Amino acid sequence: MSRFFPALLLAALAACSHAPQAPVERRSILLVTMDTTRFDAVGSGRAGDNGAFKALEARGRRFTQAYAAVPETLPSHTSIMTGLYPGGHGVHQNARYVPASVPLVAEQLQRAGYRTAAFVSAFVLNRRFGLARGFNVYDDTMPAGRDERNALETTDAAIAELARPLAAGAPAAQPRFVWVHYYDPHAPYDPPSGFRRDPPYLGEVDFMEQQLGRLLQAFEAASGPAAAEIVVADHGEGLGEHGEAEHGRLLYQATLHVPLVIVGLGVTAGEASGVPVSTRRVYDTILDLAGEPNARSLRAAAAEPVLGEAMNPFLENGWQPQVMTVAGRYKAILSARLETYDLDADPAEARDLGSSVSLPSGARKGLEDYPIPSPDAAHAPAALDAEAARRIAALGYVAGGAAPVVRKDAPRPADMIALFPVMDRAAALFGAGQYANAIPVLRQILAADPHNLDAVLRLATCYSSLGRDALAVETFRKAAAMAPDSQDVRTYLALHYARTKDWEQAVPLLEQVVKESPDRATAVDALGALKARQGLAAMNRGDTPAALAAFEQARQLQGSAFVHDLELGVLAMDARRFDEARAALDRALAKTPGDPMALFKRAQVSVLLKEPDSSARIAAARQKADATTRALIERERLFR
Repeated sequence: MSRFFPALLLAALAACSHAPQAPVERRSILLVTMDTTRFDAVGSGRAGDNGAFKALEARGRRFTQAYAAVPETLPSHTSIMTGLYPGGHGVHQNARYVPASVPLVAEQLQRAGYRTAAFVSAFVLNRRFGLARGFNVYDDTMPAGRDERNALETTDAAIAELARPLAAGAPAAQPRFVWVHYYDPHAPYDPPSGFRRDPPYLGEVDFMEQQLGRLLQAFEAASGPAAAEIVVADHGEGLGEHGEAEHGRLLYQATLHVPLVIVGLGVTAGEASGVPVSTRRVYDTILDLAGEPNARSLRAAAAEPVLGEAMNPFLENGWQPQVMTVAGRYKAILSARLETYDLDADPAEARDLGSSVSLPSGARKGLEDYPIPSPDAAHAPAALDAEAARRIAALGYVAGGAAPVVRKDAPRPADMIALFPVMDRAAALFGAGQYANAIPVLRQILAADPHNLDAVLRLATCYSSLGRDALAVETFRKAAAMAPDSQDVRTYLALHYARTKDWEQAVPLLEQVVKESPDRATAVDALGALKARQGLAAMNRGDTPAALAAFEQARQLQGSAFVHDLELGVLAMDARRFDEARAALDRALAKTPGDPMALFKRAQVSVLLKEPDSSARIAAARQKADATTRALIERERLFR
């Protein structure tokens, strides 16, 4: 049973008790997540800031030591919405899928009677990745031709929802849960006119804050004085600190330390200083504010070791995994060796104290016991189609890379910072299809990190795309020697063969991948296309059984994208499988109702099956006939 009791169950429990029960308070709740917003970019963390966030701090509870669970958008939001670290919910990177078995806070609020609505500002949080469960409205619509929208556009959409009357039959005082996600401070930084700053990153933040003020005003007007508001960042931004320009690769304060404020009845105003908290506790706080008392709520902010991870370099490049903890004034990062910092005396993390500090036992145990993801398992759900992969890449993220070769002597990400801009350049060139320009950059990566399987596969793919087949096969063989059991190597090699005269060599490779991972969209799509190609080849050489088998496999793999129902119908007729022929031809005509050949063949089948409307079908075939089918109809004895 969910920990969040449905309203009916609460009522039943109250009726069974002799003691009077207080009614459960269902207040409206607004959650705002600010993407890529450092602690020192807004509110009291930024000198001179007087924006909407600081105004909210003045009447709420602000946290000076709040930490993201992971410095990436989708996994961090998944922790906020589930109360779990990535080691618990399984989403360690963008472009993965939130498991359906993991409960989300919106589902629990919806069951409790809330009207739930979400407004996200970038494709990285598109509904396909799993966070839409439990929302009556999940607005992930981006303006035409774009993969993100700005804070003005998102705020307008959210305010329109707040102004919309509740559904017919809903209680007059039905509470709302509204989640609004702003993406503006994300690179590249290009603030609107009137918000130009140096650095431009802060201009993006200022524009977002302006729209946050509009949103807060509209929400409070629509929801009344009992409403609650939570504003938090999903992660920060490196801005060059510790060698990290953006985020996702390291665990230092620039990307993990974030702003967080809570406002509402029963929330003690003031500063919660000196108490490290995880943004995953937003989940518990929302449930608490919605009427379920929760000991883990940030209204109490009990002291506990806070954990975080940055697994992207491990999962993409095979480097050392990274886990961090904050306990009291100390922060420790474990990645092959231990780094420790005294955040009170050294907030810039300039002096590594190593193992000289005795961490609380709970913090050290949390570091050592943190579950490290399996690279193959973590990559398996990244089954993006080509369009989704393009949209993720357009936002600056690498998606669907190869599961790396994990080795004990792998480098620490913090020791590889000189390679970060090179890798970013290679990813940008590869994502833009500039394969010739990407090749020397990928070679530069491999000169510094020769075991980087992702770079090897990208290099092989560049050669393949440029028609340099011998170099492509040679490089794919290097990848296979590095990771002989890798599904990624087999998939990319198969995609290479599919482009060449040796395309049939791709089929057994893809069949093996699909058998092991039937949800790997790239392999499924490619195998479906090749099976259809096999069907056409067998049909041309007159091998009806082989053609039928290949087309049926293609249809199973491609689903509604299958376009060879006419050929399948013709082959089934040739095999005297008339019921199957009828079904295939009906599917063909559903897609192209006036196709002359499909109408002709369907009329033949109708006569052979002695259908009562066969005369009408013959007449339709005559009416829509072209030069080819007109001659066939005139010679067809079945029509006489």
